[in-house]
Amino acid sequence: MSRTLPKAATATMRVRLEITGIVQGVGFRPFVYRWAIELGLLGFTFNHSKGVTVELQGNSEAINAFIETLSQTPPPLARIDSLSEIEIPLEDCDSFEIQHSQADAKAVVAVSSDKSSCQECLDEIMDPSNRHYQYPFTNCTNCGPRYTLIRALPYDRPNTAMANFAMCDACAAAYQDPLDRRYHAQPVSCPQCGPQLSLLSAEQSLVAEKNAALEQAVELLAQGKTLAIKGLGGFHLVCDATNDEAVQRLRRRKQRPAKPFAVMCASLEMAKTLARGSEAEWRLLQSAERPITLLQKAPHQGALSPAVAPGIDRLGLFLPYTPLHQLLLVRLNRPLVATSANRSGEPIITHAEDIFERLAGVIDAVLDHNREILNGCDDSVVQMIDDKIQVIRLARGYAPLTLAMPEAVPQETLAVGAQQKNSIAFGFNHNLVLSPHIGDLFSLEAEQYFTDTLATFKRLYQFSPKLLVSDKHPDYASTQWAQQECQQQNKEISYIQVQHHYAHILSVMAVNQITDKVLGFSFDGTGLGDKRQLWGGEAMLADVNNYQRVAHLSPMALIGGEQAIKDPRRIMLALLFERYSPEEIKALPLNALKALPGSLIGNLHTLWQKGVATQTTSSIGRLFDAAACLLDLMQTTQFEGQAGMLIEAKADAVTEAQLSQSGIGFTLKEIDGVWQLSALWQEMVDTLLHWQDKPDGISLIARAFMNALAQAVTDCAAKHKGLDVVLCGGVFQNRYLLSETRKRLNMAEIKVLDSDQVPVNDGGIALGQLWYAIHSNSKAQGEWKSTIE
Repeated sequence: MSRTLPKAATATMRVRLEITGIVQGVGFRPFVYRWAIELGLLGFTFNHSKGVTVELQGNSEAINAFIETLSQTPPPLARIDSLSEIEIPLEDCDSFEIQHSQADAKAVVAVSSDKSSCQECLDEIMDPSNRHYQYPFTNCTNCGPRYTLIRALPYDRPNTAMANFAMCDACAAAYQDPLDRRYHAQPVSCPQCGPQLSLLSAEQSLVAEKNAALEQAVELLAQGKTLAIKGLGGFHLVCDATNDEAVQRLRRRKQRPAKPFAVMCASLEMAKTLARGSEAEWRLLQSAERPITLLQKAPHQGALSPAVAPGIDRLGLFLPYTPLHQLLLVRLNRPLVATSANRSGEPIITHAEDIFERLAGVIDAVLDHNREILNGCDDSVVQMIDDKIQVIRLARGYAPLTLAMPEAVPQETLAVGAQQKNSIAFGFNHNLVLSPHIGDLFSLEAEQYFTDTLATFKRLYQFSPKLLVSDKHPDYASTQWAQQECQQQNKEISYIQVQHHYAHILSVMAVNQITDKVLGFSFDGTGLGDKRQLWGGEAMLADVNNYQRVAHLSPMALIGGEQAIKDPRRIMLALLFERYSPEEIKALPLNALKALPGSLIGNLHTLWQKGVATQTTSSIGRLFDAAACLLDLMQTTQFEGQAGMLIEAKADAVTEAQLSQSGIGFTLKEIDGVWQLSALWQEMVDTLLHWQDKPDGISLIARAFMNALAQAVTDCAAKHKGLDVVLCGGVFQNRYLLSETRKRLNMAEIKVLDSDQVPVNDGGIALGQLWYAIHSNSKAQGEWKSTIE
């Protein structure tokens, strides 16, 4: 596409601009085109595998104005990582044009994440006079799928899942017009030429197509049925969130007794009837990323089923992010449970055949469509803490997450992440790329999703790593994959390992581009520490070369090893065994002990005393499990992080003034680098004996418990004043604990580094591994086996 301009007699210079970043699939070239025309500039622009090239010819004032506008106010979805400018000889030309894309080099352009529907597209699907009326795949340059339908770079239609959909004349005209907002919107389509819906019964027979499929799906949801509905990056399991029977049925069918369900609301107004939020939280909920946002439950949630999020004070809400979601919710006008379609711990399902194979007993029907999902991508989960975003699951809308590096990465590097909440990270050229959430690598399906995601990025970037980095845990599927890959490469690839909790700290350092020493607090469940110990409550002095453990929680026993993670009563009892005999424990008038059989206490004491089938850990996450049991908030762990949510909900029920008035306070004292857990535990037991049956007694103890942890962190940081502090690990997803710790550190004038969009849980581990590897590549010399401890 070109536009002829009057030959510029005042043309005094010609420049070439090379631009990298998120500059494809975001309306960048039409933006360039419009501004060049506006300023009377000649030349051209085109996409290629490294980004976008622009050549401009005209007077210096117009060219400078163009560059300033492009740099300061790029298109809304674009991100410029670098813009280089060189002057070149004048040419004989009379127009500005958009040329065809080139694919002549290894890709370094950042792949854009999927974005929610823009308001213009949503208005069109509700306008009877518009050709996109009621069309569930309406999109434009400013919205719609990107990552989930891209096969290769550059991002052009033949390289996407839309390659087989030939555009009708109207769509082709819009696609080819740089002044149209659908110019080179690769998924552009309409009811005449694009993907279509189909409704399938539980027996896999075709029930309806196109609009009839949508109408019948609405009817089924209104009847209380459970549907699998295909979205941008995979299927959701969907039912009426106000129908208690439907929600309970979904829990039984999916064997998910307590873990909260996410709820999709038709509008912000509907969301505000279900939850309370700050202005920052409501903005986040409505952002272009449309994440699942964790919010405080409203005191009265109307007709919402209590089974949606039982026992906690948080609710995960999100707004429609595709036209299909919008059309469904407008018709139903009620909130919908919309949870990832998968079996527990497995990746999100992207094909209808797999729904029927793996979830046949869960769904009543499937609302499918014929636009293929090439790259699966779950919904992102976020929360605001002190009006700062914390990403819990990095996925749709945010991922792939690309961080620009001022210096080039020494060699192409791949970090394969952790076992749980796995993601992978790549380093090449001037880019660090963190993949979308993959999941827990405990099944063949999850391991296949891991290799598929790896293949996607290798394909997109023609990426061939020369250095691999993994966790030190020998049983992690990601670690084993890295070792096997090195064996197959026959010494053509180097390999190093990074300790788990150190990698947590490194991930936040990477976000902040820090290589110098920090003080990191890495609090999580359990990860392999040095000398094969189980860590999870560590303070470390760390830089990009090494770390020193300067404080940790005194070890507690996991009676039965991994059994204690599922049955945290074992951890609670192990801590009681340090002070009491089995007979004394049976006599303690604690509510948490009333239902425990005496034989169980005796048998576990024998195992604990003899050290049989027992490991020890310094994990703060496991301490939360034990504390939740002691406070009689739970008996067994039904989902990860449950103890922290229950304790947080209790703590939020009282104020600091109430706690101060009660006189309850605990101390986690550090002696010679060890936080003395036994003393804290005994304080909690003694207080509980007097307060467990008083109004707000459990809430006061829960708040005082987390205050003790926050103060222990602050006291430790005060000993290393002058260093920035990192708060990381899954425990710091606890809103109350993170906020209270930040507050106390700020009062002590100690700077806390933000994690921004990188998860502080294991979803950020790969980025931390990568940050270490690209600064320590000299350590990766020699045979790979020599690096394994």
